[in-house]
Amino acid sequence: MPTVYDLTREQLTDRLVTWGEPAYRAKQVWRQLWTRAASYELMPDIPGGLRERLAADLPLGVEVLTERTADRGATRKALLRLGGRHVVEAVLMGYPDRVTVCISSQAGCAMGCTFCATGQMGLQNNLTAGEISAQAVWARRESVKLPDSTPQRLTSVVFMGMGEPIDGYLLPATTGAA
Repeated sequence: MPTVYDLTREQLTDRLVTWGEPAYRAKQVWRQLWTRAASYELMPDIPGGLRERLAADLPLGVEVLTERTADRGATRKALLRLGGRHVVEAVLMGYPDRVTVCISSQAGCAMGCTFCATGQMGLQNNLTAGEISAQAVWARRESVKLPDSTPQRLTSVVFMGMGEPIDGYLLPATTGAA
């Protein structure tokens, strides 16, 4: 099942119109999702019935399984389930001058490094653009809960799980020629 973050604005508009909603509702929902990083229950300008249908048919697709904090609450490491399928980690870090989130682009890793839990699980899947975006929106929503000594707005995104940068790059065979 796709999440709402897997849809373009036009696709969201089409979906809502087929549900009998006016097209302007898609603009409202889109703004709430992407600008405010609001969850459905926190969208006051969307009718309750529509919020319920959105939650049922187009879930946000981010479920926090576990969370740990460090640095007096300025660092939050979360284990997230995305789209009901993939489990990944995201780390939200608040500094005096910025708020950074590390998000995953893959579930697992193909490198198989013995010292790395993610590498040991193997590459399970590349994440969809919606699953990647959902992590950033989750971080935006959670950034307001960081200590007051940090900005209350997400400023940087770092991608994890890109695999070894030179994976698949073949070095030319040596021919013995000088």
